[in-house]
Amino acid sequence: MKNENVFKPISGWMPLVLVILLPITFYLFRHPVWWIVGGLIFLLLASGFIIINPNSSRVLILFGKYVGTIKEDGFFWANPFFIKKAVSLRANNFDSERLKVNDKRGNPIQISVILVWRVKETFKAVFEVEDLFNFVKIQTDSAVRKLAGQYAYDHVDDHQEVTLRASSDEVNQALENELQERLVIAGIEVMEARIAYLAYAPEIAAAMLKRQQAEAIVSARYKIVEGAVGMVENAMEQIKTRQIAEFDDKEKARMVGNLMVVLCSDKETSPVIEMNG
Repeated sequence: MKNENVFKPISGWMPLVLVILLPITFYLFRHPVWWIVGGLIFLLLASGFIIINPNSSRVLILFGKYVGTIKEDGFFWANPFFIKKAVSLRANNFDSERLKVNDKRGNPIQISVILVWRVKETFKAVFEVEDLFNFVKIQTDSAVRKLAGQYAYDHVDDHQEVTLRASSDEVNQALENELQERLVIAGIEVMEARIAYLAYAPEIAAAMLKRQQAEAIVSARYKIVEGAVGMVENAMEQIKTRQIAEFDDKEKARMVGNLMVVLCSDKETSPVIEMNG
C-alpha cells in the first residue's frame, strides 16, 4: 500500500510575471502564426497555477501516476500536465440514521450516532476507496450494529455492567476505537464519535417503561423500609431509656407493627386510641 507524499510546489508569483510577459514577446514578431503559438503556450502555462485555501489540498497525478499532495495553502505553480484533484482537510459531521438493532440481550432498540471526521492521508482517501462519503456511512452503520450487540441497553441485575444508557463514556470510546479501525483504510482520522439517540423500539417501549417504573418503586420501597426500621428501633430505644412505658413482647410486636404501617404506608393513616375502662 502506497503512502501519502507531500509535494512542495514553487511559488506562483514569478511564473505569473513570466506568463504575462510571454504574449507580449510573441506579439512583437508580428506574425499570426507566432501569435497562435504564443497563445497556446500561454494557456498551457496558465493551467499550472494553483490556489489552495487553508485546510484544503491538491492530489497531483501525472499520466495515471500519483506524484504527491500539496497541503500548504497559498498561490503556487506546478507542472501543467498534472491532474489536480481537490481534497478537503476540514472536519466533517456525519449524523447517522436511526437504526433498529438488537442489544446484547436481544431487545430491539433504536440508535443513531454522530461522527466527526476528517481526511488525514489524501492518497488513501482518493485511491483506496471508491466513494469516500458512502464508505464512511456504511462503515458507521456497521460499527453501530456491532456496538449495540456488545452491550445491553440498561442494567437489570448487575449494576456494575457497562450498558449503552448508563456508561456513555466507555461506550463512546469503544465506538470511536471501532470506527477508527474501520476508516483507517480510507486515510480518515476519527475526531469524535458519540451516541446521539438511544431508545427502546416502539413495540417494547411501553413494557420496558413499566419494568423501569417497577424497579424504581422497589428501590424506593426498600429505602423507605430501611429508614422505617431505623426509626422504629430508635423510638423503642428512647421509650425504654426515658422509662415512658413498659411493654411485654406481645405489646412490643404490636407497637412495631403499628409504627411500620404508619411509616411505610403511602397513604395518610388515622390514629386509633384504645380506652380501657
